[in-house]
Formats: sequence, structure tokens, C-alpha cells
Amino acid sequence: MPVVHLLDYVAGNIRSLVNAIERLGYTIVWIKSPGHIKDAEKLILPGVGHFGHCLSQLAKGGYLEPIRDHINSGKPFMGICVGLQVLFESSRESSTVPGLAHISGRLDKFNDSEKSVPHIGWNSATISDTHKPQDKSFYGLRNCSKYYYVHSYAVPYEEGRLEQQGWTVATSRYGSETFIGAIGRDNVLATQFHPEKSGVAGLRVIKAFLDLHQWDSLKETLPSIDQGLTRRIVACLDVRSNDQGDLVVTKGDQYDVRDRTEHTSRGFVRNLGKPVEMARKYYDQSADEITFLNITSFRNCPLADLPMLSILEKTAENVFVPLTIGGGIRETTDVDGSVVTALDVATMYFRSGADKVSIGSDAVIAAEEYYRRGERLSSKTAIETISAAYGNQAVVVSVDPKRVFVRSPDETRHCVIETTQLGPEGEKFCWYQCTIKGGREGRDLDVQQLVKAVEAMGAGEVLLNSIDKDGSNSGFDLELTNEVKRCVKIPVIASSGAGHPGHFVDVFEQSATDAALGAGMFHRGDYTVLDVKKVLRSRGFLVRLPETDLEC
Repeated sequence: MPVVHLLDYVAGNIRSLVNAIERLGYTIVWIKSPGHIKDAEKLILPGVGHFGHCLSQLAKGGYLEPIRDHINSGKPFMGICVGLQVLFESSRESSTVPGLAHISGRLDKFNDSEKSVPHIGWNSATISDTHKPQDKSFYGLRNCSKYYYVHSYAVPYEEGRLEQQGWTVATSRYGSETFIGAIGRDNVLATQFHPEKSGVAGLRVIKAFLDLHQWDSLKETLPSIDQGLTRRIVACLDVRSNDQGDLVVTKGDQYDVRDRTEHTSRGFVRNLGKPVEMARKYYDQSADEITFLNITSFRNCPLADLPMLSILEKTAENVFVPLTIGGGIRETTDVDGSVVTALDVATMYFRSGADKVSIGSDAVIAAEEYYRRGERLSSKTAIETISAAYGNQAVVVSVDPKRVFVRSPDETRHCVIETTQLGPEGEKFCWYQCTIKGGREGRDLDVQQLVKAVEAMGAGEVLLNSIDKDGSNSGFDLELTNEVKRCVKIPVIASSGAGHPGHFVDVFEQSATDAALGAGMFHRGDYTVLDVKKVLRSRGFLVRLPETDLEC
């Protein structure tokens, strides 16, 4: 099998890239030392996280000059995400750290006054017709395809500047800002998006680089689609052991996952399918992300053998979209008595195929401590340590609020909204109480306080559940969604209550949510992810549709 060399400087989820390359028929050879780079013919530099951290790690390991030598020798080089960023001169993220300066330009942070930051989701990589041969594809890129981006800093696009230097540039637009999504010249290709997480469209880009097909003729003229971020649809799988000890996908009704019968008050755990098989099904249906929420505590299981690690590893072999794992991301004691930090636990999941980790109850406790300290950071929480190592886009906070109705805002110190959904005694006001332990314990903290605190700690996204709406099939809590979006700049995923495609239309039309999540309606087979997207598309929303062709 042909070979490609990969340089891993602890860049987060590297497993998905390995799986993608192996799926395409190539063997990975790992760069073990700076001197090893001279033996590489094709070299890939992946990366997520911080510009300065990446360059400092490469410099510390003695890799910067060998990378420069490889590029200057004319051998094929591909940079992914931060691997693209380091090719430029500098970044506002680390203004004192110089880049490799192979490409002229500087990275700026997205303007968060008009949109959520980080930029997370599926967007374009479009090459202007004035800058490419007619009916040609540059490294498998298609103007009609969407690719997965996750970043806060980007290179602003200046029409014609880099093209005059011989570069081919593919652009993307986020809000009012146009930036470089991919760039290439001679032996170099770099993508701001993650091709290994971009489904078939991304695999096609990797394949073109590996096969050295810089320009290929298109089989047919393909229509362009609008630039801009698509509406992101997330499929969520709650995973736990059933009464026979098997790991299954289940779904709760206000977080209760057991079916009650007249013969037993405890009931049996709902078994809706096998996690790996269902994840693959949703990938084929064009789910934009897949989230696993581990709602079983494997208290007697050594960390290295956690069942969820195996689920992630198997899923990542065939599912090339982002994977999030939640449950148990905290400091813990292994069965041998050794203490394992939350960062170490997260690292295990990243190395098993996760792109993000989701933190729930521990985020609430951390927020309470944050306010007790006078809104000062400790640098020791799971959110802070993981985001510092892997970037804030790698940390999702899963929020489980429930409504507490009051007759007047004066009845509570918490942030109150006037609601159209009256309380049991006709109350016109409510506040959203944060809960822990799967919704079983309420805390003296409102949802607005929580999301502001975790954003300050470094969380990159909020997964916004609703205990009141969970399992109801009555639609998302739009008031809750809008209230949380008002409080934070980071992206928000609306969750709980979806029962049919129209509910996704409602949440995108009537709130500013960045994504929406479905579970039971998909698990039961009432609707598919593609059903939802077709309805959204018919209502004028931009969505990513499935692709199957690996060839140009």
C-alpha cells in the first residue's frame, strides 16, 4: 500500500484522520523525530486548538526547520486547520509568535458582534470562476459541497492578492466576513476546514492530495450553492446499559428511560438500538454531527477499558462527521487508586475518535464556585484545563434546566422571563433552574448565570436541553433558546422536544440558535435526518445534503 507520513504533536482527535487515510488505501507512517521528516514523500500536518501552542510545540520538538525544508524541496505537503494557519506570517491569537511565513497574510478573530464565535459547522470552499480553469476541480473541491469548520481565527480574503502570487484560493463566508477556506500552490495544499470530518466531500479532498491530482476534470458541470453556514442538524444517542448489561441507545421522558408497566413500578430500560449501528445510519442520512451521551456510570471499570471508548473507536472507523461524547468527563480515581484528571479523561476520548467532550453536572458546580470567587477563574476546572489544551471548540457544556414558575419577578433573585406558557396556577413568569445528576437535583443557579460562567471559563458551545420538553414531541423551548442566545456569544445547540420536521423549522425561524438536535423522532423511525433537511430546504434554509461520489 502507498504511504503518507503524519506529524502528530498531540493535536486532538487524530484517529479520524488516520481512519480516513486508511479508508482511501494508504498506510500511515508516523513522524517520530525531526530527522524523520527528510524520509517523508507526502507529509500531512493536522491540528486543532491554539496557533501559538501549535508553533511552540513544533519549535520545542525541533520540527519547524524540517517542515520548511520539506515544503521548499517540492515534496507534497498538506496542512489541516491550524496546519493551514501556521503557514501564514502571524495570528492575532498569539501576536508575538511568528508563523512559518510560507504564505503572506495574518489571521484575525471573527467579529462576534454579529454572529457566534467560534465558527462551527458546515460551510463552503468556493473558487471563483475567474481564478480556475473551466470545468476543473482543485484537489477535489466542489463549489456545491459543504465542509466542516471549527475555528475562531481566519485569514481574511483580499480579492486577487494571493492569486497574483500563484496561489489558488477557495473562500468561505461567515456572516459579513469572507475568509480563506483552502489554499494551494505547487506542492502545498492547506484547508481551514477538517476534510476528515467533512463526509464524502472531505474524503474526496484527501484522496486528491494523496493521489497528487491537483486539477481534475469534472464529470459534469455542477451547480454552485450559496456560500454561508448551513443549518446544523445533530443526532443524539443516549447510551446506557440495559437490564441485561448490554450497551444500548435509549430515550427518556423527562429523563426517565424506563417503560413502566402495571406489573412493575421500575420498568425496563428502553432499548432503541445499538450505538455504533445507529450512528452509522444517521451519518448516511447526512447528520451534521453525532453526540453520544453516556448516562451509565461504569464505576468498576478501569478507565482505559471504558465501554464508550470502544464505541467511539468503532464509530470513527466509518463515520466522518464530528463526534461528541458526554458523561464522566471529570477528575476520577481509577480502580488501582490512581487519580486521573479531567484533561486525561478527555484525552482518552479524543484519541478514541471524539472531536468534542460534553460536560454537564461538573460545569454547574464549577459555575457556582466561579461566582463564590467573585467571578474569578481558577484555571483548574475541567472546562479550563481541556479548552487550554485543545481549544474552546473542543468543550461543550450540556445544560439541563427546568422551569420554576413565579407570580412576580420579585419572588426570586434569579433572572425571570415573562412566558407565554403559563404555570399550573396561571403564573406568567418563570426562571430556569439548573440541575445536576441527570435532572434529579436542582441548584440555586439560573441558566443565564451558568452559560455566562462557562463561556468565561472557555467553553466553546452550549448544548441546551430542557427537562420540561424532554420526550414531549411538542417542539423546542423557544423562550429558553432565545434567552440563552441573548446571554452568550458562543454557539448554542437547541435540544429537547423535537417531534417532527416542522419543529426544526420553528426553532430556526423563531430563534437565533446555531444548531438543533433530534433524538427520539429519529430513533423510533418516525422521521429521518434527511426528512428534516428536505423540509428545511423547502422553507429556504441552507442545509448540507449527502454526497456519495469520491471521484471528481
